[in-house]
Amino acid sequence: MAGLGAGMVNGIAGGGTLVSFPVLLAVGVPALRANVTSTVGIFPGYLGGVAGFRNEITGQKDRLRALAPVAVAGGIAGAVLLLVTPSGAFSRAAPYLILVSCGLFASQPFLARRLERASGRSRRLLAQGGVLLACAYGSYFGAGLGVLLLAVLGIAMPDGLTRMSGLRSVISLGVNMIAAAIFLIAAHVAWAYAGLLAVASLVGGYAGARLARRVPAGPLRVVIILIGIAAAARLLAG
Repeated sequence: MAGLGAGMVNGIAGGGTLVSFPVLLAVGVPALRANVTSTVGIFPGYLGGVAGFRNEITGQKDRLRALAPVAVAGGIAGAVLLLVTPSGAFSRAAPYLILVSCGLFASQPFLARRLERASGRSRRLLAQGGVLLACAYGSYFGAGLGVLLLAVLGIAMPDGLTRMSGLRSVISLGVNMIAAAIFLIAAHVAWAYAGLLAVASLVGGYAGARLARRVPAGPLRVVIILIGIAAAARLLAG
């Protein structure tokens, strides 16, 4: 059930870590190992999400090529940072970062209008810088990555919310793939739990993406913000 729920949350908005991570802690997996196992285990959920958004992803190859280098750099940096620093410090900051991303996402339509006259170069720099930081955060912990990416992308390159969700799903998949590869080499994965998460999250990711495609932009924005707030509240509650 944790894998299915994590996959659905990732398919809709990202942040499935906040479903799988607490469950792994509850069954006795140490915090750092639980974080690593969650990243590896819910990776297939991102594949399901990309499959569900395949129509929205079509035609955005130029955007993906422009953002891929900074996404890769951020993904590597965040994964390495997790391996060399205590996870507790960043975990304490995570709920506040999620709330900031929710605030950005809520104000995205207003900020996008304010930036309508900004130059193309300014928008590219904003998108690349924002994606770099979001991907570093995402490979370190993952919770709220989707909400943060949607906020950054929506401000820097305004478009339909479902198209932005498709772009977000590809970037999230790449970041998770990088983090999972590094953790497979340099960290200890609880394979029994990772396998269970993998199977269920694949189904959940596809189902979540298909659900997001059918929900109008306004209600979908509210759902995404509520997911982020719930994730932050869960972290603050310990």
